[in-house]
Amino acid sequence: MSRPLSLRVELRRQVTRPRTRWALLVLLVLPLVVVAAFALGNGDSEGQSFSDLATTGAANFALFMLLISAELLILILAALFVGDPVPAEASWSSLRYLLIAPVPRARLLTSKLLVGLALTAVAVLLLLVWVLVVGGVVYGWDPLSLSVGGSLAWGEVLSRLAVGAGYVFVAQLPFAAVAFWMGVRTDAPLAAVGVAVLAAIVSSILDALSALGDYRRALPNHYAREWIGLFTLEPDYAALLPGVLWALLYATVFIALGYRHFARKDVLS
Repeated sequence: MSRPLSLRVELRRQVTRPRTRWALLVLLVLPLVVVAAFALGNGDSEGQSFSDLATTGAANFALFMLLISAELLILILAALFVGDPVPAEASWSSLRYLLIAPVPRARLLTSKLLVGLALTAVAVLLLLVWVLVVGGVVYGWDPLSLSVGGSLAWGEVLSRLAVGAGYVFVAQLPFAAVAFWMGVRTDAPLAAVGVAVLAAIVSSILDALSALGDYRRALPNHYAREWIGLFTLEPDYAALLPGVLWALLYATVFIALGYRHFARKDVLS
């Protein structure tokens, strides 16, 4: 066993799990549910918000779906894919047997972390591609209509959607890292996901407190919606940098804490 628990083996194990298939199924069904909800509505809105423009074409529908999915659905999927694998092995009483195999602890964590991040990235990409297809079939392929007036050609739309989706992925890294850290401390998979979601909720509540002033800039999701600024006539890509740096900082700290704890943990499960 020169390379026990390789990335390919771990990827196959995670992809074939029912929770992965169900999570991706929810991702595929959500746009259809939203389309049905718009169809049931009265369609009388004449505003210029993202929801008002969502039915004007595939580009606007994709932007709307990315907006409503980023801070809850993608967050939960990131916490699930990254935080669940280690406690799941413990709950199955197979974790210690993996380590006896022998699989070095660092290799085991690295395999599960990288596969979890890869599945999260695939989920974001799958959502983006799928909502474009659904939006195009249902609402047509018109260029993106901006809320401030004007429109963007498809070349600009696709490049900015790609950057926006990448930013959404990065913005969830702090909470995925919290789930990862919690996952090595518990044998309950739902606990890891729950703590990550709770951390996001607490961070959002604190971010809404204007009394904190500039201290809110240090909260992990303070910059979570900066990517929306890309969909203007003159986007400021530099505005994304603080959010990326804070997300990477939080992710690095909690992932390092996870490795540190797991290296010293007495694995009994």
